[in-house]
Amino acid sequence: MRSFLRLVLLCAIVLLPVGCEAKVRSYRPQVVASYPHDETSYTQGLFFHDGKMYESTGQWGESTMRIVDPQTGKALKRLDFDRKYFVEGSVVLDGKLYILTWTNKLVFLYDAETLEYEKTFGYPREGWGLTTDGKQLIASDGSARLYFMDPSLKVQRTVTVRLNDRPVRYLNELEYIGGKIWANVYTSDIILIINPSDGKVEATVDCTGLLPRQYQDRRTDVLNGIAHNPADGKIYLTGKYWKRLFEITLKEN
Repeated sequence: MRSFLRLVLLCAIVLLPVGCEAKVRSYRPQVVASYPHDETSYTQGLFFHDGKMYESTGQWGESTMRIVDPQTGKALKRLDFDRKYFVEGSVVLDGKLYILTWTNKLVFLYDAETLEYEKTFGYPREGWGLTTDGKQLIASDGSARLYFMDPSLKVQRTVTVRLNDRPVRYLNELEYIGGKIWANVYTSDIILIINPSDGKVEATVDCTGLLPRQYQDRRTDVLNGIAHNPADGKIYLTGKYWKRLFEITLKEN
């Protein structure tokens, strides 16, 4: 499935519609540094806030929310959720930590600094990825759509993400970097760089082979986890049950 999705995405980059002037750029990640990552983390959300790395992890009976030391992979603070909840993407907006759930149709709200619980929202869709442009929440639900919401989770607008005019499904973990939305495509090794105004994919990042074989075992799962630290501009990637976290730059193909 993962190889098939990667093939479809790469074909979409090459097969431009006739008369189309826009060129989709193609990148590969170049590893700058590699750090330990907790291999028990089924990574769902990954981001920085006030210089701290936050990570939400999923699976029934394994779901957590953590403030993590990126140098060691160890949790400095941690919340463990009841086994009835499957946690997904997360982000901080205006000092509030929003945590999606997959099929529970709930969003949890916490104080970002103390991780103290504040409120639970109802949510009408599956929760997948979550990020912010500093004003709105931006969410994915596994489809080709992105939802732009106010802090009360009311949808203000939606866009359909298209690569050369073809909708791209399975949008998962999200990160807002330099005015663009980066999105993992679930079960693939591809990251999309998306224009938030119209949903057009402006670039792709092919992460095939990012995790060396010596760090893989039977539990190693897919690429998922993009974090940008505004304090220094560094970008980090990881995956579900991965043993490493990578600081990367982009190299154009």
